[in-house]
Amino acid sequence: MFSGSTRRACVSPRAFQRIARQQRLLSLSKGYATATPTSTDLSRPGAQVHGFTLKQVKKVPELELTALQFQHDKTGGEYLHLAKEDPNNVFSIGFKTNPPDRTGVPHILEHNTLCGSVKYPVRDPFFKMMPRSLNNFMNAMTYPDHTIYPFATTNKQDFNNLLSVYLDATFHPLLRSHDFAQEGWRIGPQDSSAETSEKNPLVFKGVVYNEMKGNMSSADYLFRTRWQDHVFPAINDSGGDPEKMTDLTHEQLKKFQAEHYNASNTRILTYGDMPVEGHLERLNTEMSRHERVSIDQDLKVPIALRDGPQTVTVKGPIDMLYPRDQQYKASVTWTMGDSSDVRENFSVAMISSLLLDGFSAPVYQNTIEIGWGASYSPNTGYDSSAKTGMFTVGLNGLKKHDVGRLRSGLVNTLAHVKRIGFDKAKIEGRLQQIEIGLKHKTAEFGMGIATRLQDSWFNGTDPMKAVAPEEILSAFRKRIEDPAYLMDLFQRYFLNDNTFTFIMEPSENFAELVESEEASRLQSKIDEFSAAFSSREEANRALEKQEAELVSVQESGGKEDLSSLPSVHVSDIPRQGERKDVRHSNLTTSAGSASVQWRETPTNGLTYFRAIQPLKDLPDDLRIYLPLFSTAIQRLGTRTLSLEALEDSLRFFTGGISLSHHSVTSPQDINHASEGIAVSATALDRNVPQMFDLLRIAVTETDFTRRDTQDKLAELIKGSASTAINDVADSGHAYARRFAEAGIAPQARLDEELDGMTQVRLIMDLASRSSSAGYSDVAEKLAEIQRFALTSSNDMRVAMTCGADSTTANETALQNFIEGLPKSDQPPPEATEQMPYPVNAKTFFPLPYQVYYSALSTNTVPYVHPDSASLAVLAQLLTHKYMHPEVREKGGAYGGSAYAAALKGTFGFASYRDPDAQRSLGIMRGAGAWASSRSWTDRELEEAKLSVFQSVDAPQSVSDEGMAQFLSGVTPEMRQERRERLLDVTVPQVRDVAEKYLHDIAVDEGKDEKRSNEVVLGAEQEWLSQEKGWNKMPLGSGEQVNTEEDESDGYVTL
Repeated sequence: MFSGSTRRACVSPRAFQRIARQQRLLSLSKGYATATPTSTDLSRPGAQVHGFTLKQVKKVPELELTALQFQHDKTGGEYLHLAKEDPNNVFSIGFKTNPPDRTGVPHILEHNTLCGSVKYPVRDPFFKMMPRSLNNFMNAMTYPDHTIYPFATTNKQDFNNLLSVYLDATFHPLLRSHDFAQEGWRIGPQDSSAETSEKNPLVFKGVVYNEMKGNMSSADYLFRTRWQDHVFPAINDSGGDPEKMTDLTHEQLKKFQAEHYNASNTRILTYGDMPVEGHLERLNTEMSRHERVSIDQDLKVPIALRDGPQTVTVKGPIDMLYPRDQQYKASVTWTMGDSSDVRENFSVAMISSLLLDGFSAPVYQNTIEIGWGASYSPNTGYDSSAKTGMFTVGLNGLKKHDVGRLRSGLVNTLAHVKRIGFDKAKIEGRLQQIEIGLKHKTAEFGMGIATRLQDSWFNGTDPMKAVAPEEILSAFRKRIEDPAYLMDLFQRYFLNDNTFTFIMEPSENFAELVESEEASRLQSKIDEFSAAFSSREEANRALEKQEAELVSVQESGGKEDLSSLPSVHVSDIPRQGERKDVRHSNLTTSAGSASVQWRETPTNGLTYFRAIQPLKDLPDDLRIYLPLFSTAIQRLGTRTLSLEALEDSLRFFTGGISLSHHSVTSPQDINHASEGIAVSATALDRNVPQMFDLLRIAVTETDFTRRDTQDKLAELIKGSASTAINDVADSGHAYARRFAEAGIAPQARLDEELDGMTQVRLIMDLASRSSSAGYSDVAEKLAEIQRFALTSSNDMRVAMTCGADSTTANETALQNFIEGLPKSDQPPPEATEQMPYPVNAKTFFPLPYQVYYSALSTNTVPYVHPDSASLAVLAQLLTHKYMHPEVREKGGAYGGSAYAAALKGTFGFASYRDPDAQRSLGIMRGAGAWASSRSWTDRELEEAKLSVFQSVDAPQSVSDEGMAQFLSGVTPEMRQERRERLLDVTVPQVRDVAEKYLHDIAVDEGKDEKRSNEVVLGAEQEWLSQEKGWNKMPLGSGEQVNTEEDESDGYVTL
């Protein structure tokens, strides 16, 4: 996993929380349960055990768990345990942390808290515990008004180890000044190893500082943050505004910690099958050391909207990826009621879903459908994360003349909804989705319910009321027996003039102003620091000395004694991997045949279907449109069903359908990749026949010839462009990695074309078309794909997961499904050549970001090759011992990692939100020499193996069980052989593969067998010029797609 995302530590703005919470509310968490046995009777409130008093007990049969709520007698701290027969145990400790200003003190404190504690005084025990653990989740997260520290693991000793580290970190952090400088902010020479000069200026540094600069580079993030600043001024930006972060001092950080990180201010949650008495005893031992203190439990609320419409307009950046005449963003907000009323809260969330969700929803139809904006803004929807809820509708990509019409248009839409009322069938469809959600067994159930409950718990919601979804659903069903109930609620909250309109208008010089502000602030801080010295040169030497001292501390971290940290061991890992039983059959029909894999296991009454229709060498000009096709089949309507009827039927009868491109590399040959079209669907057992019918209708009967098809495609393309823009800003390292791999691995080429910068460039070019140009050519491409996307061929592969008692009925339904598929008149088209990607090249994508994303990738060996296991271990060693200290700690990037993609046969590196990608690429190029010459210890090797097995043995959702061979061709025997090789990797093998595959990783056009690529996304710099060997690939050029080879650079251009 990318190391920067492990400690996510980034702000979760209220708008972002709203999206997550709405999804959870309308697909409430799933699971199975039992109360864990104890020696104390915990069946009745009032029981006292280990310094805690039991306050409430509730059995939740639909989740098969028992919830027990305790309060610590001495400190008043609160604790919730969810007892359930699930070995994936979860712990989460949180604190109420209302931010006093915009310096990001809760966020920087969250980072510093994990940098060393009294019991574990090593540098950064959080990251050092990662390779000493078998966790499947380990994180820390700053929310607008609280901070949580969760982890999950299936190993009980590991649970206790992590619990000890987390409790000491949160209650006894060292908060050292050098950790504040590293994680928060400081001033130092850009290159820490050189003196300050014109070419090596003093700059602001710091992990969180660069993280938030990266966040602010996203126009969507900036919009929702500035919206929150105005609609919710009582809550300062907990993540930190870079303009204000440099005002925070180390002393202020320590003061905030002392005031907020105490036992009286905590909310603790555990989940799983470990006995609660053991947790109580451990928690009491720690919490009893504290005294009860008064705490800040103020529940912040948004501005009062009572006196008619309010409007605020702010300046924002020009987004080079949007058309120039569609640069406005705007939203309209209404305040709702008390979100701690879980039953009303659910009802308001239902109204929000009815208004917004789906292409046929009234708000969508009367905004995006008629050409207002490209997509919903990130603050759209019902946000119940605060004590007072808010409902917002916002749009990205608005034209100037549409901004002024947004509020009146929404008011008219809501008035129309009042006239026609809410369709009972649409409500029932959403309730069906909840039923499926309740039944679905996910591997992350415990973490999901912990996050959901803890989040609302901090804002006044009783977790014992929120934990039982059936109670909420039953109450809702009873209330809607009164036809006026939902409409009364709708009229109370939605039909009024008390609105808040927020507008972000484009500013041509916004980016220059941001740069100018930072330069001015930097100079002011340097002047302030220099005042204590006789000259500027003396002050510079002092800053250089501070930087050198920090580097010394950082480097010493790799040599310190880590014996104080607990650890599990490789000997705890079973040598024999777990196998999930599957059986295979051949299904023959009059129309065709299919090979079927059956996984028969308890599924709570759900059936999961997957199928792959193989393709061979699909032409690029068709393949590249598959993502658009997969969206269009649920957007345009079919020959027999309108869009609205299709959406309603999918909600009522299925848990969703999907179509995507499938590609996989042969486990035996990295130069051979196969592809196909994958379809999947989920339904309650009783609805499987309808599920198959709807899947067939959507894929094979979508009408691409309707007169309004081009208009709807235009909307889809604009929405896809908006999504792509945000995805690149959020996950630029992943896009850099995909493009770097594309020229060196066949599967990577396919993946990049469909989910990388090539796809982004296509969507940007399509979105920039004039209305007169139309999309008739695109509609023709989609119709051509439809011809072979799902047919009754003889080479279809199917996987069915269901309960044993449903197999016979599902087999009949599957047979009927295949017989009902259209017959293919001719085979899918095959291309004799595929568009090339760069090999042994440096590619630069200029983007208006304040930070960089970079990647370097090279080719290695197949999955079954003996070296593949050693490369996986090497990747973990390089991530934790090389990339993290060099790129994150010293370089100030939010993350840096190495990876080994075993199936694709690639190895590489990536940096994330990186202030100095040039330096990071140099670090990556030197990895092979560093690793091959290092004297690795047995302890380091063991830690790397533990890190590998965190993903190898991670819990699986029931729908994913037994799917490895079906999706990848990796047999159980191959998996077992690789498992044993991973366990048996030696230090000489690690050094050997480092020398063999990484010693010559630098890009060199003269290479033959060894192939590598470098990719950077970010702002233009001299070192990224063509004269320095970089190929520039601009986005949003407005040019048409050209799938011919470009003579200048040898690969596809757009």
